[in-house]
Amino acid sequence: MTDLKKILSKMTIPEKIGQLMQLRGADFTETEAGETGPNDNLNINKHFYKSIGSALSFANPTDTTEVQKTHMEKDPLKIPMIFMMDVIHGFRTMYPIPLALGCSFDPELMKECCRVAAREASASGIHVTFAPMVDYVRDARWGRVMETCGEDPLLNCIMGAAQVEGFQGDDLKNENNIAACAKHFAAYGGAEAGRDYSGVELSEHILREYYLPAYKACVDAGVSMIMTSFNTLNGVPAVANEWLEKVLREEWGFKGVVISDYAAIAELITHGVAADDREAAKKAFGNLCDIEMVSNKYYNCLEEMIKDGTFPEKMLDEAVLRVLELKDRLGLFEDPYRGINPNAEKEVYLLPESRETVRRAAEESAVLLKNNGILPLSDNIKKIALIGPFADNKKIIGEWPCMGKNEECVTVKEGISALVPDARITVAEGCGYYFDDLSEEGFSKAVAAAKDADVVILCVGEPQEYSGESNNRADIELPGAQKRLIPEITAANPNTVALVFSGRPNVLCELEQNAAAILHMWFPGTEGGNAAANLIFGRANPCGKITMSFPKKTGQCPIYYNHTNTGRPKLTNDDEFVRFISSYIDCGPFPLYSFGYGLSYSDFEYESLELSSDKMTADEKITVKVTVKNKSERAGKETVMLYLRDVCASNARPIQQLIAFSKEKFEAGERKTVEFEINEKMLRFPDNQNKFISEKGVFEISTGYADHLILTGKFSLI
Repeated sequence: MTDLKKILSKMTIPEKIGQLMQLRGADFTETEAGETGPNDNLNINKHFYKSIGSALSFANPTDTTEVQKTHMEKDPLKIPMIFMMDVIHGFRTMYPIPLALGCSFDPELMKECCRVAAREASASGIHVTFAPMVDYVRDARWGRVMETCGEDPLLNCIMGAAQVEGFQGDDLKNENNIAACAKHFAAYGGAEAGRDYSGVELSEHILREYYLPAYKACVDAGVSMIMTSFNTLNGVPAVANEWLEKVLREEWGFKGVVISDYAAIAELITHGVAADDREAAKKAFGNLCDIEMVSNKYYNCLEEMIKDGTFPEKMLDEAVLRVLELKDRLGLFEDPYRGINPNAEKEVYLLPESRETVRRAAEESAVLLKNNGILPLSDNIKKIALIGPFADNKKIIGEWPCMGKNEECVTVKEGISALVPDARITVAEGCGYYFDDLSEEGFSKAVAAAKDADVVILCVGEPQEYSGESNNRADIELPGAQKRLIPEITAANPNTVALVFSGRPNVLCELEQNAAAILHMWFPGTEGGNAAANLIFGRANPCGKITMSFPKKTGQCPIYYNHTNTGRPKLTNDDEFVRFISSYIDCGPFPLYSFGYGLSYSDFEYESLELSSDKMTADEKITVKVTVKNKSERAGKETVMLYLRDVCASNARPIQQLIAFSKEKFEAGERKTVEFEINEKMLRFPDNQNKFISEKGVFEISTGYADHLILTGKFSLI
């Protein structure tokens, strides 16, 4: 066991401050790794680099080895650097974006994918990933919804904790594991108008019920680090928000490392809450932010503030000790080169078993939105028209590719060609998919291909780079000429199956009205084309359920299933306008597809919902039994969901909220009874004093999916 306090006792104040600074990997190498922020000249003396404690974004094991070697030679205390990176949905073998994986409702599958990423990242010398991102979201205009698991707090908690456990494993010293950093604390997903970096104004009630639980779940799962968010929260930037710090450190007891987001401490000046560098450093460090990411306020000002008594040196020591403890937990003092494999390219990246895992993840994450019976396609189909800008496009791995390469991705054409080699496949792009790709020049070729085919597979969506950080959209319709291409193709051949590739829910009304089937693939990762082929031709059975509502029009955003009722709700799911109710003149209030919706090639019938009692005390539990039958001759998976409604409470409660789910595999013709247990804690909500309470009264329990609750029962808390 490394004697960290002994090391600390030998450190000078500048050396301690160095441990609290993070620069870019490119500052130490000639390699330009992925950037996630502005590249400003920080004017840090190169002589000081030997004291820098961490760096982010490295491209390969050669760089991390060389930087660590140089550092260990120059640092008199021999404190190893720690290397961090945004490993969001894979390192080199890319799995589906988190919004997609949330649709799998499979935390064990999420863990498997994270283990693949951790193994590859560690082999490249990465010790920490800036994941999971557990920001709760309701607005599909925001580009970063792709990094989340959607609009339900329970699912975010479960999937966030699964990512922490998948990345970190049981022992961080195991070279196949890396430390996780949950982000962005807090409420980044509530950005005003769906615009990245924008301010967030939320009541404490909403914060505690929807936005904070997933961060807490990550803390409970043992996450090593927390990253503060860029945004202001109720007027105070998160990195300087005293209220948030108290929740994290005092209420939740988090003892790990807190790191700012990229240049967020410097941005306190831009926000207008700090007059200069000193005040920015004072507010961030005073708020127990341990590591400053890629800005220089600690470097410029912290030593002076320690010496003039603004902060006691003990406070600096405590922050440094938290950083050293993380390095020790990772085993870096024992082996600064822990896990690095110079032959990672051949021995670790893109292993067959890794590809199998991410292919399966893509299959389980895809959501079948519509099917008039055309799917699955028969292997005997002779002529296939692959139409649309994603028909033979390798750019479907997602916008946080880390070290993933588009050229290593399997396209839809490649996947289908490999699966049905005897079919004649004609490819016609038809049109582009960028905002300014409005040309219809390719329509005639695409229509001709459609007319000559037995079936059309129409591959549409948005470019990868239209989602992710800073990639927000004011209009989430399919971009370019795609909307006009859709009716042309379906008129030419009604047997049109649409595949959608996207990093967010899009407005898909044209497809819903015209296509025979719609399979939403999200951005599925390296094995996307093989997964699509397996799903289309029935080698895999779709089982994904959407975790973020698809609006009928962008103007409905933010739209989400677990809203409270109004005094004048619209009770019918149609677009007919009726005055003096909560709706729109030109659109109803309901989404095109609701949370939890997703079809299958199997036919599941919900037969009964039974409660063990119609009364419950605070010390008792109720068992809910949901019986489901697979009426089809095809095995499949169904996520059985349990929803709660507090019928009458002191605060207006959501019209429905997910309280449990279970993903079950059904053989052909199989009937299963799925059991859930309800306890008093599941009935709690924050009262007017923001204390979680339950109240006596009637509760409805339902199963199905949001806006389509199939079976309902009632019980009373007495």
